[in-house]
Formats: sequence, C-alpha cells, structure tokens
Amino acid sequence: MSEKWLDLSGKVAIVTGGSMGLGEKMVDSLAGNGAQVISADVTETNNHDGKANVDTMICDVANKKSVESMIQQVVEKYGRIDVLVNNAGVSRPRMLVDYYGKKPEYELSEEDFDFMTNVNQKGVFLCSQAAARVMIKQKSGVIINMSSEAGLEGSKGQSCYSGNKAAVHAFTKAWAKELGAFNIRVIGVAPGVNERTPMNSEENFRALNYTRGVDPEAVNDDYTGNYTDTIPLGRPGKMTEIADLISYLSSDHASYISGTTINITGAKSTR
Repeated sequence: MSEKWLDLSGKVAIVTGGSMGLGEKMVDSLAGNGAQVISADVTETNNHDGKANVDTMICDVANKKSVESMIQQVVEKYGRIDVLVNNAGVSRPRMLVDYYGKKPEYELSEEDFDFMTNVNQKGVFLCSQAAARVMIKQKSGVIINMSSEAGLEGSKGQSCYSGNKAAVHAFTKAWAKELGAFNIRVIGVAPGVNERTPMNSEENFRALNYTRGVDPEAVNDDYTGNYTDTIPLGRPGKMTEIADLISYLSSDHASYISGTTINITGAKSTR
C-alpha cells in the first residue's frame, strides 16, 4: 500500500472560528488528514460530532484570559501545539462617509471599528502570542493567519476590514522573521471571492451593495454575484479549496514556506 501523501498524524492543530463555515471545513480537512484538531470558537455550536480526533473548546479570541485558558487546556490535554490557524473573523461592510446620504447605518462607526478590529486584528495577536510561547519551548510550530484579498489590495466599502487584514499580512511577515530561529513558520492565506459563508450573510451583501452604489436588494440566490468578468477562472472559490491549502501548509511538505501570504483567488488578484 502506498504511503498517504499528506499525513498530519501526531500533529495537534487549533482552528479559531472552527464551528462553522470556512473554519468548519478547515477542521474537517485537518482531521481527515490525521491531525488532532481543536475547534476553538466563541459559539457553543458543534458541527463535528462523531469525529474522534476533533475536540471543541469555547474561546473568545478578543479576550486575553479566554485565549490563554484555551491554550492552557490544549497543552494540558494534548501536550503540545503544532499548528494554529487564526481563522476567526468578522465583517461589516461600511463606508468611511455615507456620501449617498440614504443609509447612515452603513457609515463606519467607532463601534463597527472596534468590533471588527478586536476580532480580526487583536484576536490574531492574542492567539499567536499565546501559542508562540508554547511553540518556542517546542522549537517547532506553524502559525497560519487568514488575511484577505481585501487586505492586500483594499476593497471599496470594506476599509476597516481591509485595514485589519493588511495588518494580519504585516504580522505574518514580521512574526516569521522573529520566530524563524525557533523553527516556527508563519504563513498568511488571502482568499478572494468565495461561496457563501456565515460571514457573507444577506445583510452583509446588502450593505456591501449599498457602499458600492448598487441596489441593496439586488442580491442573487447564492450571494456571490456574477464574477465571470472579474475572476479569470470564472467562479467563486470553494471553502474546501481553501481548507486543502491550510492542510498542506500545516504539513511537513511546506517546511520551507514562511513569511509570505499566499493568494487563493482564482487569479482575480492579478487584475
């Protein structure tokens, strides 16, 4: 029998925001390739019943005590942390200024800013710091930060989210330089337009339409829009395609990849 090409057996991986959407697919992919996976999420939703190598823990990534408690639980139970996937994220499409003058609720507020930045940016910092303390002692580990095409190129109607994800890209490059001496790899992943996830709710698409001068009610059935003219591959990405990349980057096959952010956008980011 031929050896399984992508074998993560023996690795302990944490996925934040792992209870649903893209995070759920990441958990499934990592577990399917043999890793012991911890789905760490602020919600008690558990979509991983029946998987022997999937554990669930409650964690608010924006709360330092909650993060440190989760990391401590993982180490006490499994003895190590090999992979941290900073997937937890939130989005509220908002304009800097509502120059259309019709929907002030879609103008970026301080509360919107704090809500997104606490999860998307502060959460990545808190989780990475707590996990890195463990990985430094081990002299090994992988931290994967979910950035975004919006963070690398900017996105109309998503300035705060774009800024958060740009910071995540910068964290990736800086931390890779800091932690490389301890055999810790830090990698960013920047998806583009994908199939519908819980983050891409109908309300978020209405808000995004408004910020871009489109009828807020002009939302099609799958909430992804017609991107055949803007995505060279002619379709949105699949969550499983991103999850597969996460599993590869977590593996020893990617042992020399660090300090970079990988686009997974169907070539949209090249335009």
